[in-house]
Amino acid sequence: MKKALVAVLIVAGVASSYMLGRKHPQPKLSAGRRVLYYVDPMHPAYKSDKPGIAPDCGMELEPVYADEPGQPAEATTSSSVMPTGSISLNSEKQGLIGLRTVPVERSKGSRTVRLLGRVAADDTRVHRVGAGLEGWVQATFDDSVGTQVKKDQRLATYYSRELWSAEQSYLAGTYTPSPTVKDTSRDNSLGVQNVTDRLRNLGLTEAQMREIATSRKASETSCFVSPIDGFILSRTIAAGEKFENGMEFYRIADLSRVWIIAEVFENEAAYFRPGTVARITLPGARRTLSARVSSVLPQVDASTRTLKLRLEADNPGFALRPDMFVDVDLPVPAPTGLSVPADAVVDFGLKNRVFVDCGNGCFEPREVETGQHFGDRIQIVRGLRLGERVVSAGTFLLDSESKLKTAATGRP
Repeated sequence: MKKALVAVLIVAGVASSYMLGRKHPQPKLSAGRRVLYYVDPMHPAYKSDKPGIAPDCGMELEPVYADEPGQPAEATTSSSVMPTGSISLNSEKQGLIGLRTVPVERSKGSRTVRLLGRVAADDTRVHRVGAGLEGWVQATFDDSVGTQVKKDQRLATYYSRELWSAEQSYLAGTYTPSPTVKDTSRDNSLGVQNVTDRLRNLGLTEAQMREIATSRKASETSCFVSPIDGFILSRTIAAGEKFENGMEFYRIADLSRVWIIAEVFENEAAYFRPGTVARITLPGARRTLSARVSSVLPQVDASTRTLKLRLEADNPGFALRPDMFVDVDLPVPAPTGLSVPADAVVDFGLKNRVFVDCGNGCFEPREVETGQHFGDRIQIVRGLRLGERVVSAGTFLLDSESKLKTAATGRP
Protein backbone atom coordinates (compact mmCIF):
# COMPACT_ATOMS: atom_id res chain seq x y z
CA MET A 1 0.00 0.00 0.00
CA LYS A 2 2.80 2.35 0.92
CA LYS A 3 4.63 1.59 -2.32
CA ALA A 4 1.54 2.38 -4.35
CA LEU A 5 1.13 5.73 -2.54
CA VAL A 6 4.79 6.71 -3.16
CA ALA A 7 4.45 5.85 -6.83
CA VAL A 8 1.35 8.05 -7.12
CA LEU A 9 3.17 10.97 -5.48
CA ILE A 10 6.14 10.64 -7.81
CA VAL A 11 3.93 10.61 -10.88
CA ALA A 12 2.07 13.66 -9.59
CA GLY A 13 5.35 15.55 -9.03
CA VAL A 14 6.62 14.76 -12.50
CA ALA A 15 3.32 15.90 -14.02
CA SER A 16 3.38 19.14 -12.05
CA SER A 17 6.94 19.89 -13.11
CA TYR A 18 6.01 19.24 -16.72
CA MET A 19 3.01 21.56 -16.54
CA LEU A 20 5.04 24.33 -14.85
CA GLY A 21 7.76 24.01 -17.46
CA ARG A 22 5.25 24.44 -20.24
CA LYS A 23 3.67 27.43 -18.49
CA HIS A 24 7.02 29.21 -17.78
CA PRO A 25 9.47 28.09 -20.43
CA GLN A 26 13.08 29.13 -19.83
CA PRO A 27 14.67 31.30 -22.53
CA LYS A 28 16.87 29.28 -24.80
CA LEU A 29 19.75 30.80 -26.74
CA SER A 30 19.84 29.63 -30.32
CA ALA A 31 23.03 27.91 -31.30
CA GLY A 32 25.38 30.17 -33.29
CA ARG A 33 23.52 33.41 -32.44
CA ARG A 34 25.42 36.12 -30.57
CA VAL A 35 23.66 38.14 -27.87
CA LEU A 36 24.37 41.88 -28.02
CA TYR A 37 22.70 42.75 -24.72
CA TYR A 38 19.62 42.09 -22.59
CA VAL A 39 16.60 44.40 -22.27
CA ASP A 40 13.69 44.83 -19.92
CA PRO A 41 10.58 43.57 -21.81
CA MET A 42 8.49 46.29 -20.12
CA HIS A 43 11.07 49.07 -20.56
CA PRO A 44 13.30 48.41 -23.62
CA ALA A 45 15.42 51.47 -22.81
CA TYR A 46 17.00 49.51 -19.95
CA LYS A 47 19.92 47.44 -21.23
CA SER A 48 22.35 45.04 -19.57
CA ASP A 49 25.26 43.00 -20.83
CA LYS A 50 24.31 40.08 -18.54
CA PRO A 51 21.08 38.04 -18.14
CA GLY A 52 19.07 38.57 -14.99
CA ILE A 53 15.95 40.13 -13.53
CA ALA A 54 14.69 43.61 -14.45
CA PRO A 55 15.03 45.91 -11.40
CA ASP A 56 11.69 47.69 -11.90
CA CYS A 57 9.20 44.94 -12.74
CA GLY A 58 10.98 41.71 -11.70
CA MET A 59 10.62 40.09 -15.12
CA GLU A 60 13.30 38.06 -16.87
CA LEU A 61 15.58 40.14 -19.12
CA GLU A 62 15.21 39.23 -22.80
CA PRO A 63 18.23 38.82 -25.11
CA VAL A 64 18.73 40.95 -28.22
CA TYR A 65 20.62 39.12 -30.97
CA ALA A 66 23.10 40.59 -33.43
CA ASP A 67 21.27 39.11 -36.44
CA GLU A 68 17.85 40.52 -35.53
CA PRO A 69 16.32 43.04 -38.00
CA GLY A 70 17.09 46.68 -37.19
CA GLN A 71 20.49 46.03 -35.61
CA PRO A 72 23.52 47.85 -37.10
CA ALA A 73 25.38 45.86 -39.71
CA GLU A 74 28.69 46.11 -37.86
CA ALA A 75 27.04 44.63 -34.75
CA THR A 76 26.94 41.22 -36.48
CA THR A 77 30.71 40.94 -36.36
CA SER A 78 32.26 39.40 -33.30
CA SER A 79 34.75 42.27 -32.98
CA SER A 80 32.03 44.91 -32.52
CA VAL A 81 31.65 45.72 -28.84
CA MET A 82 30.03 48.99 -27.80
CA PRO A 83 32.30 50.96 -25.41
CA THR A 84 31.05 51.73 -21.92
CA GLY A 85 28.53 54.58 -21.93
CA SER A 86 27.89 54.45 -25.69
CA ILE A 87 24.47 55.63 -26.86
CA SER A 88 22.51 54.29 -29.82
CA LEU A 89 19.92 56.64 -31.33
CA ASN A 90 17.94 56.32 -34.53
CA SER A 91 17.52 59.29 -36.86
CA GLU A 92 14.11 60.18 -35.40
CA LYS A 93 15.49 60.55 -31.87
CA GLN A 94 18.48 62.48 -33.17
CA GLY A 95 16.12 64.95 -34.78
CA LEU A 96 14.05 65.30 -31.61
CA ILE A 97 17.03 66.38 -29.50
CA GLY A 98 18.54 68.51 -32.29
CA LEU A 99 21.70 66.44 -32.52
CA ARG A 100 24.32 67.64 -35.01
CA THR A 101 27.82 66.42 -35.81
CA VAL A 102 30.85 68.17 -37.31
CA PRO A 103 34.24 66.84 -38.48
CA VAL A 104 37.44 67.30 -36.51
CA GLU A 105 39.44 69.95 -38.40
CA ARG A 106 43.05 71.03 -38.52
CA SER A 107 43.53 74.65 -37.47
CA LYS A 108 45.25 76.94 -39.93
CA GLY A 109 47.90 79.53 -39.20
CA SER A 110 45.36 82.31 -38.73
CA ARG A 111 41.69 82.78 -38.06
CA THR A 112 39.14 85.59 -38.07
CA VAL A 113 37.54 86.82 -34.87
CA ARG A 114 34.34 88.88 -35.00
CA LEU A 115 33.82 91.50 -32.30
CA LEU A 116 31.03 93.97 -31.67
CA GLY A 117 32.36 97.53 -31.96
CA ARG A 118 30.92 100.90 -31.00
CA VAL A 119 31.73 104.04 -33.00
CA ALA A 120 33.04 107.00 -30.99
CA ALA A 121 34.36 110.44 -31.91
CA ASP A 122 38.13 110.82 -31.94
CA ASP A 123 38.95 112.79 -28.77
CA THR A 124 41.74 114.64 -30.55
CA ARG A 125 39.21 115.93 -33.10
CA VAL A 126 36.62 117.19 -30.61
CA HIS A 127 36.54 120.97 -29.99
CA ARG A 128 34.68 122.82 -27.25
CA VAL A 129 33.13 126.25 -27.70
CA GLY A 130 32.89 128.16 -24.41
CA ALA A 131 32.95 131.59 -22.83
CA GLY A 132 35.94 133.32 -21.33
CA LEU A 133 33.81 136.16 -20.01
CA GLU A 134 30.42 136.99 -18.53
CA GLY A 135 27.39 138.09 -20.56
CA TRP A 136 23.93 137.31 -21.92
CA VAL A 137 22.94 135.16 -24.90
CA GLN A 138 20.94 137.16 -27.46
CA ALA A 139 20.05 134.57 -30.13
CA THR A 140 21.03 131.16 -31.54
CA PHE A 141 21.17 130.02 -35.19
CA ASP A 142 20.69 126.44 -36.49
CA ASP A 143 22.69 124.92 -33.66
CA SER A 144 20.78 121.76 -32.68
CA VAL A 145 22.64 118.55 -31.78
CA GLY A 146 23.63 116.56 -34.87
CA THR A 147 23.76 119.56 -37.19
CA GLN A 148 26.70 119.70 -39.56
CA VAL A 149 28.49 123.07 -39.37
CA LYS A 150 31.33 124.77 -41.20
CA LYS A 151 34.36 126.51 -39.79
CA ASP A 152 33.62 130.10 -38.63
CA GLN A 153 29.88 129.49 -39.02
CA ARG A 154 27.88 131.70 -36.62
CA LEU A 155 26.15 129.73 -33.86
CA ALA A 156 24.91 132.35 -31.37
CA THR A 157 25.19 136.08 -30.52
CA TYR A 158 25.82 137.51 -27.06
CA TYR A 159 26.30 140.79 -25.19
CA SER A 160 29.22 141.54 -22.85
CA ARG A 161 30.49 144.84 -21.44
CA GLU A 162 33.86 143.21 -20.81
CA LEU A 163 34.20 142.48 -24.51
CA TRP A 164 33.87 146.17 -25.44
CA SER A 165 36.72 147.11 -23.09
CA ALA A 166 38.98 144.40 -24.49
CA GLU A 167 38.27 145.45 -28.09
CA GLN A 168 39.11 149.08 -27.26
CA SER A 169 42.48 147.96 -25.90
CA TYR A 170 43.05 145.86 -29.02
CA LEU A 171 42.29 148.78 -31.35
CA ALA A 172 44.59 151.06 -29.39
CA GLY A 173 47.38 148.52 -29.46
CA THR A 174 47.10 147.92 -33.20
CA TYR A 175 46.85 151.61 -34.12
CA THR A 176 49.44 152.66 -36.73
CA PRO A 177 50.41 156.38 -36.56
CA SER A 178 50.63 158.56 -39.68
CA PRO A 179 54.01 158.47 -41.45
CA THR A 180 54.29 162.25 -41.03
CA VAL A 181 54.14 161.89 -37.24
CA LYS A 182 57.40 160.92 -35.63
CA ASP A 183 56.88 157.93 -33.36
CA THR A 184 59.32 158.22 -30.46
CA SER A 185 57.77 155.33 -28.55
CA ARG A 186 59.46 151.98 -28.23
CA ASP A 187 58.31 149.02 -30.31
CA ASN A 188 54.81 148.17 -29.09
CA SER A 189 54.76 144.59 -30.44
CA LEU A 190 54.65 143.22 -26.90
CA GLY A 191 51.57 145.28 -26.10
CA VAL A 192 49.82 144.13 -29.28
CA GLN A 193 50.51 140.50 -28.35
CA ASN A 194 49.07 141.03 -24.91
CA VAL A 195 45.78 142.49 -26.12
CA THR A 196 45.55 139.85 -28.87
CA ASP A 197 45.96 137.05 -26.33
CA ARG A 198 43.30 138.67 -24.16
CA LEU A 199 40.75 138.53 -27.01
CA ARG A 200 41.63 134.90 -27.66
CA ASN A 201 41.06 134.11 -24.00
CA LEU A 202 37.66 135.76 -24.23
CA GLY A 203 36.72 133.34 -27.01
CA LEU A 204 37.27 135.35 -30.19
CA THR A 205 38.69 133.64 -33.25
CA GLU A 206 41.40 134.94 -35.59
CA ALA A 207 38.76 135.81 -38.17
CA GLN A 208 36.80 137.88 -35.66
CA MET A 209 39.92 139.79 -34.58
CA ARG A 210 40.80 140.52 -38.20
CA GLU A 211 37.30 141.87 -38.70
CA ILE A 212 37.67 144.21 -35.70
CA ALA A 213 41.07 145.40 -36.94
CA THR A 214 39.62 146.09 -40.40
CA SER A 215 36.47 147.89 -39.28
CA ARG A 216 38.29 149.75 -36.45
CA LYS A 217 35.13 149.55 -34.37
CA ALA A 218 34.55 148.09 -30.92
CA SER A 219 31.21 146.53 -30.03
CA GLU A 220 29.57 145.15 -26.91
CA THR A 221 28.00 142.33 -28.91
CA SER A 222 29.70 139.43 -30.65
CA CYS A 223 28.97 135.84 -31.67
CA PHE A 224 30.10 132.31 -30.95
CA VAL A 225 31.36 130.55 -34.11
CA SER A 226 32.39 126.99 -34.98
CA PRO A 227 36.17 126.48 -34.83
CA ILE A 228 36.12 123.55 -37.31
CA ASP A 229 34.07 121.73 -39.95
CA GLY A 230 32.16 119.08 -38.04
CA PHE A 231 29.00 117.98 -36.25
CA ILE A 232 27.51 119.38 -33.06
CA LEU A 233 27.65 116.66 -30.40
CA SER A 234 26.24 118.64 -27.47
CA ARG A 235 24.62 122.03 -26.84
CA THR A 236 23.94 123.83 -23.52
CA ILE A 237 22.91 127.30 -24.64
CA ALA A 238 19.60 129.14 -25.02
CA ALA A 239 18.56 132.69 -25.92
CA GLY A 240 18.17 135.03 -22.96
CA GLU A 241 20.43 133.06 -20.62
CA LYS A 242 23.15 134.68 -18.57
CA PHE A 243 26.45 132.86 -18.75
CA GLU A 244 29.49 132.84 -16.52
CA ASN A 245 33.18 132.77 -17.28
CA GLY A 246 34.31 129.23 -18.19
CA MET A 247 30.95 127.82 -19.33
CA GLU A 248 30.89 125.35 -22.24
CA PHE A 249 28.17 125.92 -24.86
CA TYR A 250 28.98 123.52 -27.72
CA ARG A 251 30.99 120.38 -28.35
CA ILE A 252 31.81 119.95 -32.04
CA ALA A 253 33.60 116.93 -33.56
CA ASP A 254 35.36 116.36 -36.83
CA LEU A 255 33.97 112.95 -37.89
CA SER A 256 36.10 112.51 -41.00
CA ARG A 257 38.10 110.05 -38.90
CA VAL A 258 36.59 108.15 -35.94
CA TRP A 259 37.40 105.58 -33.28
CA ILE A 260 35.83 102.13 -32.96
CA ILE A 261 35.84 100.63 -29.46
CA ALA A 262 35.50 96.85 -28.97
CA GLU A 263 35.82 94.63 -25.89
CA VAL A 264 38.24 91.68 -25.67
CA PHE A 265 39.05 89.26 -22.85
CA GLU A 266 42.30 89.65 -20.96
CA ASN A 267 43.76 86.38 -22.24
CA GLU A 268 43.05 87.40 -25.86
CA ALA A 269 44.44 90.94 -25.67
CA ALA A 270 47.92 89.82 -26.80
CA TYR A 271 46.50 88.71 -30.17
CA PHE A 272 45.40 92.23 -31.16
CA ARG A 273 48.57 94.13 -31.94
CA PRO A 274 48.74 97.80 -33.03
CA GLY A 275 48.75 98.12 -36.78
CA THR A 276 46.52 95.09 -37.43
CA VAL A 277 44.01 95.88 -40.18
CA ALA A 278 40.38 94.94 -39.51
CA ARG A 279 37.26 94.85 -41.69
CA ILE A 280 34.28 96.91 -40.50
CA THR A 281 30.76 95.92 -41.56
CA LEU A 282 27.92 98.38 -41.13
CA PRO A 283 24.67 96.98 -39.68
CA GLY A 284 22.00 96.25 -42.26
CA ALA A 285 24.31 97.17 -45.13
CA ARG A 286 26.72 95.34 -47.40
CA ARG A 287 29.22 98.17 -47.25
CA THR A 288 32.54 97.47 -45.56
CA LEU A 289 35.33 99.76 -44.40
CA SER A 290 38.82 99.15 -43.09
CA ALA A 291 40.17 100.11 -39.69
CA ARG A 292 43.53 99.81 -37.98
CA VAL A 293 44.18 98.77 -34.38
CA SER A 294 45.79 101.68 -32.52
CA SER A 295 46.02 100.35 -28.96
CA VAL A 296 44.57 98.13 -26.25
CA LEU A 297 43.53 100.39 -23.39
CA PRO A 298 44.90 99.38 -19.98
CA GLN A 299 41.67 99.75 -18.00
CA VAL A 300 39.85 96.51 -17.13
CA ASP A 301 36.06 96.49 -16.83
CA ALA A 302 35.34 95.28 -13.29
CA SER A 303 32.07 93.53 -14.22
CA THR A 304 32.95 91.86 -17.55
CA ARG A 305 36.73 91.49 -17.00
CA THR A 306 37.38 92.79 -20.51
CA LEU A 307 39.75 95.32 -22.04
CA LYS A 308 38.91 98.07 -24.51
CA LEU A 309 40.36 97.65 -28.00
CA ARG A 310 40.64 100.91 -29.95
CA LEU A 311 40.67 101.06 -33.74
CA GLU A 312 40.92 104.09 -36.03
CA ALA A 313 39.00 104.36 -39.29
CA ASP A 314 38.56 106.90 -42.05
CA ASN A 315 34.90 107.87 -42.42
CA PRO A 316 34.09 108.73 -46.05
CA GLY A 317 30.59 110.13 -46.43
CA PHE A 318 30.23 110.09 -42.62
CA ALA A 319 28.80 106.57 -42.77
CA LEU A 320 30.03 105.93 -39.22
CA ARG A 321 28.24 107.97 -36.56
CA PRO A 322 28.96 108.12 -32.80
CA ASP A 323 27.35 105.31 -30.75
CA MET A 324 26.63 103.21 -33.87
CA PHE A 325 27.33 99.46 -33.49
CA VAL A 326 29.36 97.69 -36.18
CA ASP A 327 30.88 94.23 -36.72
CA VAL A 328 34.67 94.11 -36.48
CA ASP A 329 36.45 91.17 -38.18
CA LEU A 330 40.07 90.81 -37.06
CA PRO A 331 42.67 88.28 -38.24
CA VAL A 332 44.51 86.67 -35.32
CA PRO A 333 46.93 83.71 -35.11
CA ALA A 334 45.43 80.28 -34.38
CA PRO A 335 47.18 77.38 -32.61
CA THR A 336 48.25 74.62 -34.96
CA GLY A 337 46.74 71.15 -34.63
CA LEU A 338 43.28 69.64 -34.43
CA SER A 339 40.28 71.57 -33.13
CA VAL A 340 36.54 71.16 -32.53
CA PRO A 341 33.72 73.58 -31.65
CA ALA A 342 33.64 74.57 -27.99
CA ASP A 343 30.08 73.18 -27.69
CA ALA A 344 31.38 69.70 -28.55
CA VAL A 345 33.44 69.43 -25.36
CA VAL A 346 31.87 68.55 -22.00
CA ASP A 347 34.10 70.02 -19.30
CA PHE A 348 34.28 68.08 -16.03
CA GLY A 349 37.05 70.19 -14.55
CA LEU A 350 39.87 67.64 -14.48
CA LYS A 351 38.57 65.76 -17.53
CA ASN A 352 37.05 66.68 -20.88
CA ARG A 353 34.81 64.46 -22.97
CA VAL A 354 33.42 64.46 -26.50
CA PHE A 355 30.98 62.10 -28.24
CA VAL A 356 32.33 60.53 -31.41
CA ASP A 357 29.95 59.44 -34.17
CA CYS A 358 30.74 55.76 -34.81
CA GLY A 359 28.11 55.46 -37.54
CA ASN A 360 24.68 53.81 -37.70
CA GLY A 361 23.38 55.91 -34.81
CA CYS A 362 26.08 54.90 -32.30
CA PHE A 363 27.89 57.63 -30.32
CA GLU A 364 30.93 56.82 -28.21
CA PRO A 365 32.01 58.97 -25.24
CA ARG A 366 35.72 59.66 -25.38
CA GLU A 367 38.01 61.57 -23.07
CA VAL A 368 40.25 64.13 -24.79
CA GLU A 369 43.07 66.45 -23.80
CA THR A 370 42.36 70.05 -24.76
CA GLY A 371 44.68 72.98 -25.45
CA GLN A 372 43.98 76.63 -26.17
CA HIS A 373 40.51 78.13 -26.49
CA PHE A 374 40.27 80.47 -29.46
CA GLY A 375 37.02 82.07 -30.50
CA ASP A 376 34.32 79.39 -30.55
CA ARG A 377 36.76 76.49 -30.99
CA ILE A 378 39.04 74.42 -28.73
CA GLN A 379 42.35 72.86 -29.63
CA ILE A 380 42.50 69.05 -29.21
CA VAL A 381 45.92 67.80 -28.12
CA ARG A 382 45.08 64.07 -27.72
CA GLY A 383 42.10 61.75 -28.16
CA LEU A 384 40.79 62.47 -31.67
CA ARG A 385 41.87 61.92 -35.26
CA LEU A 386 41.49 64.22 -38.24
CA GLY A 387 38.18 63.61 -40.03
CA GLU A 388 36.35 61.94 -37.14
CA ARG A 389 32.93 63.42 -36.49
CA VAL A 390 31.92 64.68 -33.05
CA VAL A 391 28.58 65.83 -31.67
CA SER A 392 28.39 69.64 -31.60
CA ALA A 393 24.71 70.07 -30.59
CA GLY A 394 22.81 67.93 -28.09
CA THR A 395 26.04 67.02 -26.29
CA PHE A 396 24.74 67.46 -22.75
CA LEU A 397 21.65 65.32 -23.41
CA LEU A 398 23.88 62.54 -24.70
CA ASP A 399 26.14 62.89 -21.68
CA SER A 400 23.20 62.58 -19.27
CA GLU A 401 21.89 59.48 -21.05
CA SER A 402 25.39 57.96 -21.08
CA LYS A 403 25.77 58.45 -17.34
CA LEU A 404 22.37 56.85 -16.63
CA LYS A 405 23.20 53.87 -18.81
CA THR A 406 26.61 53.40 -17.19
CA ALA A 407 25.08 53.55 -13.72
CA ALA A 408 22.37 51.02 -14.66
CA THR A 409 24.86 48.48 -16.00
CA GLY A 410 27.12 48.86 -12.97
CA ARG A 411 30.22 49.49 -15.09
CA PRO A 412 32.85 51.95 -13.79
